[in-house]
Formats: sequence, C-alpha cells, structure tokens
Amino acid sequence: MQLSIAGATRAGQTPAGPLPPHSAWEIMTGAPVPTGADAVAMIEHVEVTGDRVQLIAPRTLAAGENIVPQGAEARAGDQIVSPGTRLTHSQIAVAAACGYATLNVIPRPRVAILTTGDELVSIDSTPAPGQIRNSNAPMLAALVAAAGGDPWILPIAIDNPASLDNALATASKADLLLISGGVSAGKFDLVEPALARLGARFHFTGVRIQPGKPLVFGELPRSSQLASQSPQYQQTLPLFGLPGNPISSAATFLLFGAPILAALSGSTEQTPRFALAQLARDVKGKPGLTRFVPAFCVFNPPAGKPPEVAPVGSQGSGDLASFARSNCFLVVPEGVERLEAGTPARILLV
Repeated sequence: MQLSIAGATRAGQTPAGPLPPHSAWEIMTGAPVPTGADAVAMIEHVEVTGDRVQLIAPRTLAAGENIVPQGAEARAGDQIVSPGTRLTHSQIAVAAACGYATLNVIPRPRVAILTTGDELVSIDSTPAPGQIRNSNAPMLAALVAAAGGDPWILPIAIDNPASLDNALATASKADLLLISGGVSAGKFDLVEPALARLGARFHFTGVRIQPGKPLVFGELPRSSQLASQSPQYQQTLPLFGLPGNPISSAATFLLFGAPILAALSGSTEQTPRFALAQLARDVKGKPGLTRFVPAFCVFNPPAGKPPEVAPVGSQGSGDLASFARSNCFLVVPEGVERLEAGTPARILLV
C-alpha cells in the first residue's frame, strides 16, 4: 500500500506536527518521530515515487519497529553509573549525555614502588659484570597505572639496613607500597627485617604459586606525626614484598596487588580477571603449587573456534625476552600433573 509523504524532519529538529492518518513522514537517523507514528521503515526497504512511498515486497513492518520509546534507556532519577565503577570511555560518554561536565571521583591511590638490590643499576646505565638494569620499577609502574593507580618510583635501595630504612620512611606517604626484591631467605634479603624494625605486621609470608612463592603481605604503621598532619592517610600503610624476578613480580601484583589497589580506589571491579581458552599443547603441573605460565592467547581465532592459548618458551621467571612475547598467564592448578592439548584452560588476563 502506498502512503503519501506528509513531511520531513532532520536530526536536531522537532516534527512540525502530528502524522496525518494513512501517511508517512521522512525522518533522518536520530530524529524524533512525529506524534501518531508507530514504526520506522529503513530507506533501503522502501520505494519512493514522487511524494508517495511503499514497502518493497515482501518486506513487512511491525508496530514499534526501529523506534526507541522515550524513557526506554533510562528515566529521570535512575542511577546509571553505580558508585565504585571505574570510569572508562562508556561511563564518560553517558555522563556527558546526562549533562555532567564534572564528576566527583576517588583520587587514584598513590603507589610507591621500591626496588632493592646491590645488583641494580638505572635503565640508562651500562651494567658491570654481575649487575642488571632496573626493569622491575617501570614494569610495575605500568601495571599500577593500568590498574588505576598513580605510580611513584622511588630510588633504588641497596642491600644495607640504613638504605632500606630511609626508603621505607619516604614511602610512608603512599597509599600502597610495592617492594621488589629482598623478600626471600638469602643472606642479603633484608626487607623483612627492615619492615620488622619499623613495627610491620605481616599477614602472610609465602604463597603456594609458581612463580611468586616468596610473596609477603603486611601493614606498616605510619608515624603519629604524619597521621595527625595528613588525615587522608590511614593509620597503616598496606605493603607487598614482591619477589625480585620480574615475571614473579608481575604475576603476584596481578593476583594480589591489583585487588588491594582496587579496594583502595573504591572500585567494585572484579580482579584478578580470568578467561577460558583452548590449550594448544600439553603443559606440566608442579606438585604442591599452582603454576602461572607466561603464555600467548589468540583472542581473534577463525570463526567458530574458541581462543587458543600456548605457553611461550621461557628460561624461567627472569626471562624478560619471552615474557615480552606473552599476553596472559596460563593457569595450571595445584594437584594437576598435566593439562592436555585441546582441553579448556584458565588464563589470567594481563
């Protein structure tokens, strides 16, 4: 059936009047429909002859088709973004659409990053025999920033009590402290004794994972002077003693540090984040430990196939060259001798 075209409306305009009976109205995408209209046909589905229009057979049109009713997306007074939501592109867009030029937010927690060890030199230095460049500090800073924190890289602390004490005093103004290295049981692993001298309370020392087994988590009391002068600080500073090997530091931050950082920022986002993928080849387990193996997942597989993951070849938890080729950690649960190729596997997203 042909209908006469009674009018037209561009986006940004208001229809000049109601839609007369047995008529059609031209509207551009995003424009409001006139009163009396109950459906919209796409231009490619109709045939226009002069001032008359009809559907191209065998097309049909149902009431409500291609119309978003007023109030369908949200109504006045609705809570659109819940407290604790981390602001990304979509939340910023909806805030702008609702007329919020500014928003009240919780500031990014300041995360002090302290790397320790006589073997460390700055990135722009040439290491002498037995030395390595400080790769953990920028790596952890990038992880902290991605997790919503404000990274604060402190100078390297060498392996002596005075250097550690001074560094820990400086770090007391942070919201979270990450200490990389010096938390194992070696002769010059001095971080835990330094923390103990300052009255730290340890919640756990060691976890059943590989890499990252020596992880330490605790709280360091702040000085009474700092607490009184700066009421925004809590009475204690949460801290992690991360293993010095870079892959161990990255894994333990993702598993343990990121959730604490989320809590400090008021976020209700679920962390750490896991997904499922199909395993490309067999992987061995480790008795008594959950393994987190650097791996690469193909997240855009051919149509109809699941994401596929495979470990990257690695020489251990210090192999940054292989770690740079990974985009996730493959999880091998404790008590599993082998994960077989072709089976679903859990991955820790980075």
